[in-house]
Amino acid sequence: MAIKVQHPGLATTVQDLGRPGYFHLGIPLGGAMDRLALKAANLLVGNEEGAAGLEAVFVGPKLEFTEDAMVAVTGAEMPIRVDGEEKPGWTAFKVKAGQVLSFDFLKTGARIYIAISGGIDVPLALGSRSTYAIGALGGFKGRPIAAGDELPVGAAGAAVDGKSIPETLRRRPGMPAELRVLPGLYWHRITEESGKNFFEDTWKVAPEADRMGYRFRGGRKLDFVPRTPPFGAGSDPSNIVDSCYPYGSIQVPGGTEPIILHRDAVSGGGYFMLGTVISADMDLIGQLQPHTPTRFVKVDMETALSARKERAALINQIRNLF
Repeated sequence: MAIKVQHPGLATTVQDLGRPGYFHLGIPLGGAMDRLALKAANLLVGNEEGAAGLEAVFVGPKLEFTEDAMVAVTGAEMPIRVDGEEKPGWTAFKVKAGQVLSFDFLKTGARIYIAISGGIDVPLALGSRSTYAIGALGGFKGRPIAAGDELPVGAAGAAVDGKSIPETLRRRPGMPAELRVLPGLYWHRITEESGKNFFEDTWKVAPEADRMGYRFRGGRKLDFVPRTPPFGAGSDPSNIVDSCYPYGSIQVPGGTEPIILHRDAVSGGGYFMLGTVISADMDLIGQLQPHTPTRFVKVDMETALSARKERAALINQIRNLF
């Protein structure tokens, strides 16, 4: 079976849960920005939760099916249509051979996840089907999908038409969005007042927000503790001697605009890191639109670990539906 791409949407790529294990070689984790949404979509259509699906940003694709299939769309709220008939989100529904799946204008969120029974069956690259477009690695020919592509689909498993995931299990950012942050190794580089301001201010997502990182604007500039720059760090006070960048780390070049490094970010460099967004909140970032008001909330390690357990429990609740 293959799916014909009539229109690619915007930045639509094949994504699974990523390729951990190569970060030390400079190859990012990759995979879905909103991992919970992809897992949920896959479970709805009878796939393994790490199967490859499609991630589309702001504008959905237009896809023609050559065989019958079960489909689910999760993540952002973007009205779903099959031959013009609206279908519910976070719910399994049938698409028949010859029918076309399309989408109306985005309402809330930023990214949708389209799971198809059998999964998108592109070749594995370093153990993953995820697209790392900057490195031309994985996915469909190492790039976002384009009109005229035919996406291969694997053998379908069992799924129940109309099966849905309740609203209570669909995690979305609030308004303003709140992202919990664990201060990092370089927290001492900024003044006490700047650290306080960072958590008090309301920031807004900048237009420069993608799979590599999300930039934020609107808060007060950070002031740095005076120092003699170490050899190799350069003169800018936000520079350090090169270090590793954890997934979710926040760098603030020049002390002005925080950038949260996400799934396709580089693995190291010479900017200091203010802290790290806890793993439980990283999915939320992928659903933030430009100009979304955002607050950073300071937490400790105990709170971060507790949040991780809560997120794991939420995913288990979804698994137990099937």
